[in-house]
Formats: sequence, structure tokens, C-alpha cells
Amino acid sequence: MSGEGTTELDRAIRLHVYHQLIERERPPTVDETAEELHAPAAEVRAALRRLDEAHVLVLGPAGGQIRMAMPFSATPTRFEVKALGHRWWAPCAWDALAIPAMLRCDATISTSCGDCEEQLHLSVESGVVKGNGEVIHFAVPAARWWDDIFFT
Repeated sequence: MSGEGTTELDRAIRLHVYHQLIERERPPTVDETAEELHAPAAEVRAALRRLDEAHVLVLGPAGGQIRMAMPFSATPTRFEVKALGHRWWAPCAWDALAIPAMLRCDATISTSCGDCEEQLHLSVESGVVKGNGEVIHFAVPAARWWDDIFFT
């Protein structure tokens, strides 16, 4: 994230969120972030709103809790990714594949078919996706994902 309106606090919070998601398998709360970064909670909330508006992360309806920081979901989804002794959730198949790419590691991905609910398992080994011929279908064109990111 760069550009006009971006502050040092925004960048520090973004980095902190990702570190916490990777290490603790969940995003930090506003209070945890404020304490860790020695920043007032009101400034952290304002920074989170800016990051949400910039589509860097997604806040929940209450506006302070992080719901997604792509490729991670803060809540369980149909896309479970296991790697490096951790378990994470991804908002979609694309993001499930992005987690091992981001972390440069091998991973296993468990999900189910969106049509028939058949259990599906993929692995990423040395950067190569291995499966049984699964196909990822994107019902919404990428240019429209942010029209309704939760549906997408």
C-alpha cells in the first residue's frame, strides 16, 4: 500500500496484522495493536478504516474487528490451509493458494466443491499445486470482486 493518505501508522498496522495472522492464526484486536505499536486506540481505528477503504483489509460490520486481510480470513471458511505447523482460513480458493505462495512454503488445502460438497484436497509442494484435476471457477469477474467482497 502506498500513495496519498497513507501514514507510517497505516504501514505499521498492516505489517503488524500480517505478522499476527501468520504467527497466531488470528488478527490482533484494536487494543492489542494499540498496545504493541504504542499508539492511541482511536488512531488505530482510524488507520484500520483507511486500510479498509483502500481494500488492504476488510473490517467487520462493527468497523473495528478485522474480518479479512487477504489472503487470510479471520473466521473459518470452506478453505482451510495447513502449513508450517499452523492452520489458516482463506476467503476463497485463489487466496488459499496465495497463502503458501506468500509464505514460500509447502501446504495442504482442504475444501469442498461449491456445487456437490465433495471434499477436495490439494497440496502445494515446492511451488507446484498438486491435486486430482480440480478446477477453480470464479463466478464473479475479478474487476467486480470488491462490489461485494463477502459474496465473491
